[in-house]
Amino acid sequence: MDKCINLCELLEYLFDEERLVNKADQIIKGLLEARIARLSSISEKMPGLPAANYKAIQRFFGAVDLKSALKRLFQEESEFVIGDPTEIERPQAKKAEYVGQLSDGQTLGYWLLVLATPFRGRAIPFHFISYSSKTIGAQATSRNQEHFRAFSDIKSLLGERPLVLDREFSYQELLQALVAEKIHFIIRLKVGVPQVGLTDAEGNPLQLRIQPGKIVTYSQIRYKGSVPVNLIGFWREGLQTPLWVMTDLAPERGLAIYFKRMKVEESFRDCKDLLGLDRLMNQRQSHMEQMVALTLLAYVVAMFFGEALRDISYGGLSPQNVTFESLFAPSQVCSGSKWKHYSGLFVILKQQLRVSPDTLILLQQPVTQAFASLVYGNVRTFV
Repeated sequence: MDKCINLCELLEYLFDEERLVNKADQIIKGLLEARIARLSSISEKMPGLPAANYKAIQRFFGAVDLKSALKRLFQEESEFVIGDPTEIERPQAKKAEYVGQLSDGQTLGYWLLVLATPFRGRAIPFHFISYSSKTIGAQATSRNQEHFRAFSDIKSLLGERPLVLDREFSYQELLQALVAEKIHFIIRLKVGVPQVGLTDAEGNPLQLRIQPGKIVTYSQIRYKGSVPVNLIGFWREGLQTPLWVMTDLAPERGLAIYFKRMKVEESFRDCKDLLGLDRLMNQRQSHMEQMVALTLLAYVVAMFFGEALRDISYGGLSPQNVTFESLFAPSQVCSGSKWKHYSGLFVILKQQLRVSPDTLILLQQPVTQAFASLVYGNVRTFV
């Protein structure tokens, strides 16, 4: 990453003390330079002695709650919130307190359930939880309870926004909890079992039928005989199976939002491939979560600068025309195949761009303004 990029102006909106801002700047730049979320690798890329840097990072972790800082990235004007779990493999971590067995029953690892809002074809994470078969057993909880714990943590932020979830979340206990807590939802049904447990208003089993290229809606049906939902199906021509989405909103609105869903997996792919999020080595869960939060913060901060660079390098936008508005409404001003394909983080970390210091200084103001508006929640989000 270019040394002329000033991260401190953005980090001031995440940390309240100048000393923490300066230390976060050094650590995040070290992470972006190392491209792997490990203390030893980060400390080697920071200025000074690696041993001293290692201890400085540990002191920084002890002084701040990075998950709380991450929550400042919640977009107040976002139309919806995305939730998605991802498996993190830790095959060699047999003694780590938070590592259990993954879905295959053999591979060691844990789950991260990340909540995010959509932004320019990617997502801005603002909260997450971690859990595994081992932590679930130790805490006498369940996967379902862990899911709802994540949603309960952000209930005050959600307001009237719906949660947009994929097929892993189409189960009765979660739907009942969401309805009871009055949390709006848009959830894709599991492929292959869209008719199981669905009944009409009179309690009769519902037979779903749809033809390729068509849309079918069902209002006020029952999931598992107890949870009232609206259901909409769409079979895109060329695909082997239709898409079924259930929601407590109007079915047409639910489908429209689901189609606008910017998959958080794309952001996870960036964090894994470019920042080494899947190669954490922490032994304690609390330390691992601090490192995950740091990596997600670094991802967002770097992404904002990277998006501005993407616009001028591949989107046909001159540096003078990069503005607060263009960063939040890119499709109105940018185009090009590489612009559509590359992410901001990829551009800033992997592309060897020839950008002058004067151009980077010119981009600093709109990037900082856009980031500040994200934290303070006074911007309309375009999806």
